Amino acid sequence: MSIPIEVKKIVSVLENKGFQAFVVGGCVRDLLRGVEPNDWDIATNANPKELEKMFPKSFSANKFGTVTVLTSSKKDNLKEIEITTFRTEEKYTDKRHPDKVRWAKTIEEDLARRDFSINAVALKIQNPKSKIQNHEIIDPFNGQKDLEHKLIRAVGQPEDRFQEDALRLMRAVRLAAVLNFDIEKQTLSAVRKNAGLLEFISKERIRDEFLKIVMSDNPDKGIESLRETGLLKHIMPELLEGYQVGQNKHHIYEVYEHAIRSLQYGAKEGFNKYVRLAALFHDIGKPRAKEGQGADSTFYNHEVIGAKMAAKILERLKFSGKDIEKIVKLVRYHLFYYNVGEVQESSVRRLLAKIGAENFDELVQLRMCDRIGSGCPKALPYKLRHFQYVADKLALDPIDVTTLKVGGDDIMESLKIGPGPKIGKILSVLLGKILDEPENNKKAYLKKRIKELGALNEKELERLVSRAKNKREEIVTKRDEMTKRKYWVT
Repeated sequence: MSIPIEVKKIVSVLENKGFQAFVVGGCVRDLLRGVEPNDWDIATNANPKELEKMFPKSFSANKFGTVTVLTSSKKDNLKEIEITTFRTEEKYTDKRHPDKVRWAKTIEEDLARRDFSINAVALKIQNPKSKIQNHEIIDPFNGQKDLEHKLIRAVGQPEDRFQEDALRLMRAVRLAAVLNFDIEKQTLSAVRKNAGLLEFISKERIRDEFLKIVMSDNPDKGIESLRETGLLKHIMPELLEGYQVGQNKHHIYEVYEHAIRSLQYGAKEGFNKYVRLAALFHDIGKPRAKEGQGADSTFYNHEVIGAKMAAKILERLKFSGKDIEKIVKLVRYHLFYYNVGEVQESSVRRLLAKIGAENFDELVQLRMCDRIGSGCPKALPYKLRHFQYVADKLALDPIDVTTLKVGGDDIMESLKIGPGPKIGKILSVLLGKILDEPENNKKAYLKKRIKELGALNEKELERLVSRAKNKREEIVTKRDEMTKRKYWVT
């Protein structure tokens, strides 16, 4: 890994003006891991006013000493680079923002205010052409050692860090899930002890951290860590209702474990946030719907109850209306019934109308998550593949006369005739022509053809009708075979 030229230029400007400049934070952590950073941060002893003079193309959006420099880079993660003045912070009344910020003199003072040791490492560029390992590393809290041992450790006293900013409680869990690290023992104990502080944090910020956990490669580990630390009850206590709640003979795992296993399969397959959240919520209504015990217990209407619960959770966490509508639909209809040869195309049409054709792929993916999360060996069995085939088939544009740019009225007007079988025959011939030459599906061209066809005798017209029907059947059959092949349906 190397440091981008845009970062080097900013550091060079600062140092040429006599200021100190260090690459800091998560980007250094990622560099040391051999991963390309998502964004870049620089720390300096220059104050915000001095920064704005040095970098005219910049803006300051907060009172904490951060100035964002706009670059001409074409890479999204380099278009804006944040420069922050060395600082220390005093007292956090709201458990989120410092009441007062004081400019610091050294990089070590600045690193001491940061959250975790792996984020409290700075890099001083020695030579613009040098490799990472040849630059000077400032690491007063042994962040490199914790990176090596895959540990999330708070800087200094863990309780102090969480008392300062309660969102760090969730950030510890999120980093562990994203990086597949463990939380260091003392830090983990402090998370448990201070879990209640999460009530001070805005729902939007909690949502953002929670979503990062869900979208990580190890969301099951993240959600379980939220449960073990006591944070989950402050985020979505509804999910805890399924903890140690047994299911029936169709499931190996309890409700809660089934949910996080379903979510984990969604992560393994790279499914989007809608499918992952729906996988986590799809059976959330089961504890409230449960009747009976053991292998024959039932959960009637749990999908309806779960959809309502999911809506409340998502509203509480300030998800957008669009996100809520989509996820709730997936939860509501995840139990769709389909048996090959038993369910008719009309039933599939009704389901597509309810769920929305645009949500169909996610619904099938959710069903796959549900199956694997249940302990079933196959995520996409024949029944589900056949269902996809039928739905895809129905979603295709129909191959019939309705696709033509003219209709029966145009034929009657052009030929000065009334309703009758001749109209259907002419439309059929026109369709056959357009199947061969789709670019000619234009009203002027078709009206000209109508005149020509109207002049033919009955025998000639019937011959063209037969040819057109054969053409249509050939295309329908070929298209159907391609759709079947897509889902291995025979």
